[in-house]
Parts: sequence; C-alpha cells; structure tokens
Amino acid sequence: MNAYNITTTHDNRSMERVQLKYHALQKLAGATDMSVILLTDVAQRRLISVICDETTVQQFNARINNEMSRILLPEALLQVADAKLEMLVVGLYDGQYQVMLSNTKTGASTRVRMSDAVLLSAISDTPLYIEARLMEKQSMPFDAKSVQVAIPINSMDKKSLQAALEHAVEEENYELASHIRDEINSREKNE
Repeated sequence: MNAYNITTTHDNRSMERVQLKYHALQKLAGATDMSVILLTDVAQRRLISVICDETTVQQFNARINNEMSRILLPEALLQVADAKLEMLVVGLYDGQYQVMLSNTKTGASTRVRMSDAVLLSAISDTPLYIEARLMEKQSMPFDAKSVQVAIPINSMDKKSLQAALEHAVEEENYELASHIRDEINSREKNE
C-alpha cells in the first residue's frame, strides 16, 4: 500500500497526503490524566504523537481485544450506515489538530477531535490522512525500539502546556521551560 496519495482539496488545488495508522497508546510521563496516541505512516517511517484525555483512553481500552466492542453504538452505527467515510488532518490551531470527517459519497463533512478520529479509524475501515507538509513538520523518524517519544509543543492544548511548563521548571530544564512559555505567550497574543 502506498503511504502517499494525491487528492484534491475543496478549492481544486492538489496536495499530497499521508495515511496514518494507530501504533500504540502510552501514558504521558508526569501526568495522571493524559496519555499519548502514537501514529505512524503506513510504511512506519515517521511517527506523530497526539495527546488524549482519560476518556479516550477508556474508549480505546474498551475496544482492544474485547469481543463486546462489536455491539457498542459507534461500531453498530458503522455496520448499518451507508456511507463511505475518510478523515483528513488539515492543520493545527491553538494546540489542537484540525480534522475533517467527510462522506465521500455525499460530500458532507464535519470537524472532529483528533483523538476521536484515531479511535474511529482504529475501529473501522475509515482511513485517516494528514497533509504531507504537516506530517513532515510535526513528525519524527519512527523507531520501534524507542521507549520515549517527543511531543511538539505546538500540538499541546493550554492545560497540557501549563503542566509541561511546571514539570520543566521542577526538573530545572529552563531551556524547555522558556520554549513552552514562548508558546503560551504567542497563543495569548493571538487570542
């Protein structure tokens, strides 16, 4: 399967996109209620990380190796719905990936949370794509043996940024704290 595809956007410009696949879910170090979803491209060359909340973790855990998941409402609706769906990560705004869920039969689309898009992709045949330029900017080389993963600070929400800032100060990592504070100040300036 080719990890890169050419598609057409709503304004008829061609763009390259990369299909994402769920890889793993890990607890975020130093945070009690946050985890990280790890996604790779199909060829497993690049890795992108997405912060998620405890509710999303519970939804993933309810479905991993669980026979009951076939009768949960989202899965049941997907079985009876006559829709051809796909999702595209189109950008990043205020620390949140912007994902469009589209019905390719009707052209209807709506915005969804990134963590929900990953969950939908994991429980169904709904492909999840990301614009190639955004993937290159936000991802890092994939190493299956790595036990740590970097999270770009521009993909963290305000609550996560504040927690990361406090953790960096506690660890006396003042360079990182300075970068995080700059990101927070930049967002406050743009509000």
